[in-house]
Amino acid sequence: MPVNLKAPDPAALLPVPGVLLGIAEAGVRKAGRKDLLLMQLDPGARVAGVFTQNRFCAAPVVVCRQHLSMIDPDQGIRALIVNTGVANAGTGKDGMSRARQSCAAAAELLGCAPSQVLPFSTGVIMEPLPVDRIVAGLPQCRAALKADAWADAAAAIMTTDTLPKAQSRQVSIGGATVTVTGIAKGAGMIHPNMATMLGFIATDAAVSQPLVKAAVLHAAQRSFNCITVDGDTSTNDSFMLIATGKASMAEITDAKSAEYAAFRDAVTEVATVLAQSIVRDGEGATKFITVRVEAGRNEEECRRVALAIAHSPLIKTAFFASDPNLGRILAAIGYAGIADLDVEGIELYLDDVLVAERGGRSPGYREAAGQRVMKQSEITVRVVLNRGKAAATVWTCDLSHDYVSINADYRS
Repeated sequence: MPVNLKAPDPAALLPVPGVLLGIAEAGVRKAGRKDLLLMQLDPGARVAGVFTQNRFCAAPVVVCRQHLSMIDPDQGIRALIVNTGVANAGTGKDGMSRARQSCAAAAELLGCAPSQVLPFSTGVIMEPLPVDRIVAGLPQCRAALKADAWADAAAAIMTTDTLPKAQSRQVSIGGATVTVTGIAKGAGMIHPNMATMLGFIATDAAVSQPLVKAAVLHAAQRSFNCITVDGDTSTNDSFMLIATGKASMAEITDAKSAEYAAFRDAVTEVATVLAQSIVRDGEGATKFITVRVEAGRNEEECRRVALAIAHSPLIKTAFFASDPNLGRILAAIGYAGIADLDVEGIELYLDDVLVAERGGRSPGYREAAGQRVMKQSEITVRVVLNRGKAAATVWTCDLSHDYVSINADYRS
């Protein structure tokens, strides 16, 4: 059961001028479910993305990187195709060929070059992509293209997700109302080094290509790179930002301008909601946990401590059991690899309850207070290093019996 997460209201997901979406039941892995998405972009859309750092990256990731490096600034990317069910990872040269066949089929339908199509896949690794089913499904997608299909698109890219994940915002930039709408999928194999499992955000803002790239990097680092469900980094992680330029505004070209800051922050806000939704829908999750590390020398060491806590199976199972066995958190802080760490100076809080200080249990701490917090569905772990002014936040969930069951039964 997702933690304080509801399916998005389709009426609240705002169309983005210059973007159409079409969905089909292609039968990629299982019959009877919508599993293929075509996203058509108007000519001239600016597109940038970040991808998995897993060296065993999937064929579509390789093809996406290649096609983005070949972007024609006048025409740009014209389409994205996303299939669920089969990841097309660990499939060698044949997988590359199948990803390219998908692009060629979409390009023929839309009247563009194959290099103007970006492919994305998610699902089971080391299974061949049924490209014939994708090719057969693409005309259905094209026939279904419409501007207000964001909710259906979010559902079409799900795997073990229990709910679709989507979000919209509008912001005023340069006197124009700009729309930012995004979707994401993910519930397991969640520990991105760059993005989310799959995430797509589109906006009608007019933004130069370098600043679209800068914005997607900024948003990823502050959202999808701050989540972990199980510590596994997927072979297929991809996060794309699309700016169609349809809004009535001057193009943003100055990274130091107020207009760019407003655009970047709106994208990051949507990305953060999507990232947190992935954790809230973590496989078997019953609790949403914010890990905040403060007063470090730099953001990197704060982040390292936060991830050590968020990754620990012992800590995550303790949260599931509402068991305030909080020495496990101190142990994780200690093995996070922080040089010259003075454990006597560290403070550990659960919400507002001071648990540990001066190298041990706080004199005023009572286990009943810790257990009260751990029974909540939303919990904040706060660590104060008391050695600087930097901070970092990571979001995670607990680890339950259902996580094991979901992944043991994944292919059945």
